[in-house]
Amino acid sequence: MPRSSMRRFICAALVFGLCTAAPVYAHHVKKASTTTMPVTTSSAKARALYEKGMQDYENLYLERCNDDWRAAVKEDPSLAAAWAWIAFNSGNPEEVNAARAKAKALVPKLTPGEQLMVSWIVDVQEGDFIAGISAMNDLLEMYPKDKRLLYLAGNWLMGENGDDQAQRMMEKALIIDKNYPAALNDLAYVDARNRRFAKAFTAMDRYVALLPQEPNPQDSYGELLRMAGAFEHSLEHYRAALKIDPDFVTSQLGLGDTYALMGNQDQARIEYEKAIRFAHNEADRLTYDMQKAMTWVRESNFAEADKAFIEIAETAHAKGQDLQEAQALRHLAEYQQDDAIALKRLKAAEEALEHRSVISPSDRNEEMSRILRNRVVRASHMGNELLRDRSLKQLETMAAASRNRVIQSSYHGAAGSVRMDQKKYEDAIAHLDEDQDNPLTMELLARAYYQTSQPNKLHEVEAKLRGTNLPTMEQALVVPAARSRRPAI
Repeated sequence: MPRSSMRRFICAALVFGLCTAAPVYAHHVKKASTTTMPVTTSSAKARALYEKGMQDYENLYLERCNDDWRAAVKEDPSLAAAWAWIAFNSGNPEEVNAARAKAKALVPKLTPGEQLMVSWIVDVQEGDFIAGISAMNDLLEMYPKDKRLLYLAGNWLMGENGDDQAQRMMEKALIIDKNYPAALNDLAYVDARNRRFAKAFTAMDRYVALLPQEPNPQDSYGELLRMAGAFEHSLEHYRAALKIDPDFVTSQLGLGDTYALMGNQDQARIEYEKAIRFAHNEADRLTYDMQKAMTWVRESNFAEADKAFIEIAETAHAKGQDLQEAQALRHLAEYQQDDAIALKRLKAAEEALEHRSVISPSDRNEEMSRILRNRVVRASHMGNELLRDRSLKQLETMAAASRNRVIQSSYHGAAGSVRMDQKKYEDAIAHLDEDQDNPLTMELLARAYYQTSQPNKLHEVEAKLRGTNLPTMEQALVVPAARSRRPAI
């Protein structure tokens, strides 16, 4: 599986050129005298624990690495890099805030490279994406031969849908070390996302051969096979991962996700329940529970779905997990047939984001953009032009100010939906093209291409839509129905 915890990426021309062909590096930074970035600590034990955490992170032990870094800062509270990566990776919002503050306070004592690493993580979490990614760029220019830094940057970019840039990072890392497992894994994911499955599976074979005793190669193979629609083979690899390490909970989750996509919701719930029981932290437990709740949506049993999502939201509230509370309430709104009820749930989701101040600004803004997107669509559908226009304007203002890629996608998806309702199909296409990985958007694009007599593009987007095998709410709401229909042209 790929890493995806410090969520979301910016589309800023001055840094990675996601919108233009801008150069990879924004500044001219003097290369360091060492190949790899040094880590400042006076404790040999703390250094070893930090390094173990990085190795566990590369092998996707995403809670064990947190434990390593927690132990490292216990040995040496001034180990800023460990504090930064706790902030990056933890699912506990209070711990994230505290670790980020610790890392920031230590910046004056750090080497230039460490200062850039801390700035990257802190600035992005605090919503200053341009400064954060500029720091990341400078860090990579300072240490162009540090394969781990290339992996860390590329892996984060993948979580932010910056696949083209991530691919270049992983290719550079593999030039440095052709058998670097972590980079090989992520490069396979990039190929799979672009539906180059044969190439992805070749890379997976190498990855498994390099780490035959690690569970993540089998887990990744299972996920990529599921993306390709090879569900039975996917299950085999998830089971192989669990045979290597029964506590590798993401593979247990993978079994649930695969059965859900296969249409076997009873078995999916059994597998999800195991993942929930053995989750390593509260944030993961709530996330897995939301995946289980989606099985009721897939069965069109909306009464059970309502009960499940309401219970998750209440649990998240009691546990101080405000982001997960908001997500559960947003999901609760997404499948409602009554627009008024959906809007009520979206209002509750917005309020959940303001219960406490522990959610990072980046996470809060991204979730708010998703809430607004849904609000625009619902208001437009029920003919409430005032609410529609006010919400779209708010979303447009957020997109103009932040350039965060998630917020950009939310805005363009919402604007495209409104243009479709207004029968302004060319304008709709211009917006929807900026969010075309979302099944809801793909469905609208297919309609827009039909209305504008573009059969080749229509066939392309319909094929992509019907071939989407991701365990998301959008997939549950759109893809099964799309597969049951004949192509439009």
